[in-house]
Amino acid sequence: KPWDERNDTQVFAESSVDDQMIIHVPFTQNVRVRSLLLKVGRGDLTPRHLRLYANHNTVVDFTEAEDITPQLNITLQEGEVGVTEYPLRAATFANIHSLSLYFSEAISGDTVRVYYIGFKGDSRTQRKEGSQLLEIPAANAPDAKIIDRVSEKAGARQTTAR
Repeated sequence: KPWDERNDTQVFAESSVDDQMIIHVPFTQNVRVRSLLLKVGRGDLTPRHLRLYANHNTVVDFTEAEDITPQLNITLQEGEVGVTEYPLRAATFANIHSLSLYFSEAISGDTVRVYYIGFKGDSRTQRKEGSQLLEIPAANAPDAKIIDRVSEKAGARQTTAR
């Protein structure tokens, strides 16, 4: 959901079988995630734990989630009405292309519900438009001055004084 619809409780993600749910978020470019914004279900629908898995080549499934060590394990706050911000370690989430969020242990034990997921951070690379050509300027040897080429050759033969 976009930020301006974060308080809408008509649209949500809910676990269907038990109190576990995995949401996979792929990013279009590498990002540095500084914090996670969550609005989860209230009362019996509130998950107690969230595990974050970063940069997995495939979507993390439930059996993998139990075997793999998460980058971060968060105990979620209970009783929050609005969006809660959870700060993340910048070094751990510095170059992220995907995140898998594993919600578990609902208070009721039956169903987990999430109304809003958002991230604060910034992009790590410049994004190119699809119509833009990738141009890398490089010096062409015939265009370079002869003096520059001579000094490069002379500099390569010198050894370090010991």
